[in-house]
Amino acid sequence: MKAEIIAVGTELLLGQIVNSNAQFLSVELAALGIDVYFQTVVGDNSVRLQEAIEIAKGRADLILFTGGIGPTEDDLTKDALAASLGRGLHIDQMAMEHVDRFFKGRGVPMTENNRRQALVIDDSTPLPNETGLAVGLAIRHEGNYFIVLPGPPREMKPMFTKQAKPWLQQHALTDEMPLYSKMLKFAGIGESLLEDKLINLIHGQNDPTIAPYAKEGEVTVRISTKAPTRSEAMEKLDALEEEIRAILPENLYASTDVPMEKAIVDWMTNEGLTVSCAESCTGGLLMESITSIPGSSSMFMGGIVCYSNEMKQKLLNVPKNYLEGPDAFGAVSREVAEVLAEQVRITAGTDYGLSITGVAGPGSSERKPVGLVYIGIAEKNGKTEVFELRLSGNRDNIRIRSVKAILYRLWRRLAERKADTPFLGSGLK
Repeated sequence: MKAEIIAVGTELLLGQIVNSNAQFLSVELAALGIDVYFQTVVGDNSVRLQEAIEIAKGRADLILFTGGIGPTEDDLTKDALAASLGRGLHIDQMAMEHVDRFFKGRGVPMTENNRRQALVIDDSTPLPNETGLAVGLAIRHEGNYFIVLPGPPREMKPMFTKQAKPWLQQHALTDEMPLYSKMLKFAGIGESLLEDKLINLIHGQNDPTIAPYAKEGEVTVRISTKAPTRSEAMEKLDALEEEIRAILPENLYASTDVPMEKAIVDWMTNEGLTVSCAESCTGGLLMESITSIPGSSSMFMGGIVCYSNEMKQKLLNVPKNYLEGPDAFGAVSREVAEVLAEQVRITAGTDYGLSITGVAGPGSSERKPVGLVYIGIAEKNGKTEVFELRLSGNRDNIRIRSVKAILYRLWRRLAERKADTPFLGSGLK
């Protein structure tokens, strides 16, 4: 079954509010096995709304509306849909009693326009509104199904879950199989390279399907399938995950939708390992990423933001001749990153010490280019490694990518430490 979501409201077109309803409904419909092919936003204009309805009727089996069913003159959704279907409107008695009780309970006079919130289209199924006043409705008409929901998410979500979803399951979804998905999380690889590595699987996909998504420093691949039962779906998805893992074993860190920092926090907590950080150009962003995860207090011991050369010397014992002088390596160097990682680990008494030093921009520093960053990892009773990064983008991009890069390198070190132990589907197999 193909679906289209029509969000009604000029405030959406003006960017005054975000259309979070479409995101919620798309996820819910996918779980029911319904494919959302189109999302449309229409202002409070009857002609344009009817045009959108006619287009949707020709390309979707199910059309869902959010918004435009309140008490004012610009709430036009039910009027436009009734006109498009050639049906009339009437006041639903139970809905009207619900509106009356609301105003009487507050001791406030009800204005006449509030009667519009009890309007339903002839021969439709009213959908009661438990958290608001405007009644929704469900209709089957000449092979199409229509669901009308309120705009405020606090009203729309419970109405869909408690009213619209059961109606769809009873009237429209007798032959549909639910959609099941797994989210595979990758780091240390860009979207284009990942796609190139998986290109044969992508070109040959039928069931399950493969869809990559990218954001700063991480890539997600969603694999999906429809099946009568969850166990049958998971059998297919697990098999595809193993194929992908075999191609990218060094990059697949989770088979659940978690960020890299959560995978690391949970892994280190489980193993009783600790970490500390020394940051220069990222100014505490690495520590913020780690401490944003609940439970990080058991593995994160602390850190130092040593932005200036003076603080690098005083707090972490970086030799002055590393930082200043004609033959100095400079703050942005492999040598300084190594000292920072080792000294913060010793100072905090942790199993791992992490360091970041670089040029985030907008201008160069020490005659070194924007985007040059060094990240270091020191391990108790182990080796210290420093990696050079050549990053592009603006200041924020460089800072975020630096943090993601060192988290990935820490994850790789953890994988080397105990590669035979799976954790949270993290790829540590």
